[in-house]
Amino acid sequence: MISSAFDVVVLGEVLVEIATSEPFRPGVSAVLGVSGDALNCAANAAAAGARVGLVAVIGDDELGGAIAKRIAELGVSLELLRVRPGQQGMYLVHSDPEGARAFSYARRGSVGSTLGPGDVPERVVRDAGIVVASGIPCAISDSAREAVFHAAGLASRFVFDPNFRPSLTTIEEAALTMRELAPLAETVTPSHPFETNALLGATSAEEAGGMLLALGARHALITCGAEGAVLMGGAGTNVIPAVPAPLLIDQTGAGDALLGAFCARLARGDSHLEAARYAAAAASLSLSGQGGLGHIVAARKEIRAID
Repeated sequence: MISSAFDVVVLGEVLVEIATSEPFRPGVSAVLGVSGDALNCAANAAAAGARVGLVAVIGDDELGGAIAKRIAELGVSLELLRVRPGQQGMYLVHSDPEGARAFSYARRGSVGSTLGPGDVPERVVRDAGIVVASGIPCAISDSAREAVFHAAGLASRFVFDPNFRPSLTTIEEAALTMRELAPLAETVTPSHPFETNALLGATSAEEAGGMLLALGARHALITCGAEGAVLMGGAGTNVIPAVPAPLLIDQTGAGDALLGAFCARLARGDSHLEAARYAAAAASLSLSGQGGLGHIVAARKEIRAID
């Protein structure tokens, strides 16, 4: 029995994270964590004041238990998690002092990739304020892709982040997924210039936003890194200035921080513009921690102070 409705429901994959501040080699000190774009998004939505559920699959072993404990510590409900036998996916990330990153993944055939339409709690998804997913679950397995499409069709407000990963899928497949999900989406959030150019052939954030609206998305939030973001939709076009990062340690998860904060504030009643401005501040603060969840904003006043 699920106890109550959720402001935000996130679908995706949870990964073990092994983060270092030096290039990979034997003997390098590392920090073991739990991450993945879905959990990063969910944790940041919870930090922004939302009641959050995570639809994902974790292993039924001791590691899975530790992962579940960490998810709960981050303020994300465990009610929507599925537990079954399987190997937990993981990745290694090295971040240098300038925030640049190098990744190595071990996720093929992971327990997280067994996510399927049957794992989607239909009533919960229908009742959720916002349902959010990315292109990553759409790329890791056919069943996970079907789960995302099933949820998008049920949701009253669906947000899609393309999160294109060339190591997981092709440009053609990622572009097709975005085109098919855009008509179901409240907001689509590609990055510029990488995703907008690769998946849409757009040369500007404004051009990309116009193309997404033409595909049927009600809003487009084009994230532009240090240049901020461009929001397009019912209220016209708004440029969201980037918030200067107080401290730059690691860029990992900054986009997920923005997405989670945006969805939380949207679900809690902020306008798209208000939610986007808040999310830009959350993304800036996330740069001051190592790894995908190295800096979670535990109090909303921390964002309000720089927003």
